[in-house]
Amino acid sequence: MTIVQDIQGCLEPGIGRFGLAPKSLATLLTQLHPALDSLRTGYKDGSMALLRVPEWLSDIDDAEKALARLSEGARTLVFFGTGGSSLGGQTIAQLGGWNIPGEMPKDQMGRPRVRFYDNLDPRTLERSLSALDLAKTRFVIISKSGNTAETLVQAICAIEAIKKAGLGAELPRLVLGLTEPAGDGTHNGLRTILESFGIPALDHAIEIGGRFSALTNVGLLPGMARGLNMRRLRQGAAAVVKALLDASGPEKFAPAVGAAVAVGLARERGIVAQVMLPYSDRLARFAHWFAQLWAESLGKDGAGTMPIAGLGPVDQHSQLQMLLDGPRHHLVTLIRTSCKGAGPVIGDDLARLAGAGYLAGRRAGDLVAAQQSAIAEALRGAGRPVRTLDVDLLDESALGGLMMHCMIETILAGHLFGVDPFGQPAVEECKRLARTRLES
Repeated sequence: MTIVQDIQGCLEPGIGRFGLAPKSLATLLTQLHPALDSLRTGYKDGSMALLRVPEWLSDIDDAEKALARLSEGARTLVFFGTGGSSLGGQTIAQLGGWNIPGEMPKDQMGRPRVRFYDNLDPRTLERSLSALDLAKTRFVIISKSGNTAETLVQAICAIEAIKKAGLGAELPRLVLGLTEPAGDGTHNGLRTILESFGIPALDHAIEIGGRFSALTNVGLLPGMARGLNMRRLRQGAAAVVKALLDASGPEKFAPAVGAAVAVGLARERGIVAQVMLPYSDRLARFAHWFAQLWAESLGKDGAGTMPIAGLGPVDQHSQLQMLLDGPRHHLVTLIRTSCKGAGPVIGDDLARLAGAGYLAGRRAGDLVAAQQSAIAEALRGAGRPVRTLDVDLLDESALGGLMMHCMIETILAGHLFGVDPFGQPAVEECKRLARTRLES
């Protein structure tokens, strides 16, 4: 796995007066020394569980066994959950080709098809439950606290539908839960329901919050369902943790540099939006996962920048005009994958007939490779901050590395913004108000 970060398109020497001054970057990096020391201490004493997840082994074995049991006789595997309980899993599953026509791991044949329902829409839920062959459908219900209202609605309605279909006795075979273990005195609604029907459940790590849980069994199960190697995913994440432990200073650690650039541009150049723009269908959900991670972790006390999920090259035809010629409010992160020479050959005769001789004899990936370079060049030429993350091979290891990079970068950005990246008080207030309305 090789992921190369380039921030020259964010600095004054690279894009002129709209870039961050190298001196400012150096000052911010110096401010990150205590934060890096804290992360290293947290790794060593185990208090920063996120950094230890790549070393976990038993939960992989448990998840594999649970999924194997659940998949017996199944045609469809439905994942219920929202926010951090779903986006990480979707991100990992998509690497295996989910939602990409014709893209499927070689060993995926014979596995249940995977569906995610993360947004509670009453019409969608009703129509889906009525259309599914419930005898051949399996449900995985994920909620860290077990009290997320949307997920409880999904779980209750699915269980009721299964009972109505005369399959109530089969619930322990048709459903799997993933939630925090009982025992700390806190009520867990989902676990209570699961236990009342004898439905098995895997334990969600208590010490890891939802949006930071993608590398735990929350993300493992969807990845395994797509036939992916979750040990390799964690190996990629472990490489980033090792880089953290080995770095002589923040300036030698890519996530620290990325955090310093983002915060510096926000403070000194008014960059209020962070655009994540990967050039691969298999990273489309990654951009949305990042958006939740960045927004919910940093949007506090008036701090933070607004994350925007994009996808290349399609968003060159929607967002690019704004990014190149609109207000100077955006930092664009391009994730570029090796695609030159990939894809079908573009026929000479038809390309010339279309007046596109420059495409003749090339492959589809050659155009995307050129676009990946061109957009970075165009943004730099317009004095618009652009960071590139180049991935040599987009596989499980690379995805694990990208996800760990972004999680640590977000934590370090929280340090520089002066906010706690692990809470979400505004979200909790909205949940409280919604419950109050229902109760009244």
